[in-house]
Amino acid sequence: MPILKSEVALFPPDLFALPARMTPWRVAYVRSRQEKALARHLLRHAVAFYLPLEEKLVQRAGRRFVSQLPLFPGYVFFRGAVAERLTALASDRVASVLDVLDQTQLDAELRALWRLQESGAALVSHPYLGPGDLVRVVEGPFQGLSGTVLREKGRTRLVVSVTFLRRSVAGEFERQALAPARPGRDPAREIEGSASWRHRAG
Repeated sequence: MPILKSEVALFPPDLFALPARMTPWRVAYVRSRQEKALARHLLRHAVAFYLPLEEKLVQRAGRRFVSQLPLFPGYVFFRGAVAERLTALASDRVASVLDVLDQTQLDAELRALWRLQESGAALVSHPYLGPGDLVRVVEGPFQGLSGTVLREKGRTRLVVSVTFLRRSVAGEFERQALAPARPGRDPAREIEGSASWRHRAG
């Protein structure tokens, strides 16, 4: 099975050793399917960045390939001051830039994510779901019904209140059996849990 050419996912190699005060983290919210193009642009201009990737099987013209796709579609993490932000915007690939309010938290979580990737661990992204979120069930006997997340139970299970026949039933669901009930991308929530953002257009 052919493996498509690998992309540079992190630059420079000592990305996490850069001084935080001089090179704060920023998050580029990119136009549709422009993550890799932005990463190449940043690489050409020597702007520090991290684009977490996961391997997936894709099919093109009847052939199957192993491709590297963004773990967080729509986002590229990069570091730098005003000049680097302007360089990212000049690519014409960026819809907006999210300012990172908690630099320490994001740095720690991206650092841990990179260590996992370096270890060869398989990474699979899931939408953020928390108490109060409306969800729909996509697997199992409740498939097709909607509910509300009541609380988390461990790292992989959620307790959800599902209403049907005018009765509400609380049940435990694996995270992968649930999807957000309101489709669409919300830059401030889609990867919440990696940091707190302040959304700023441009």
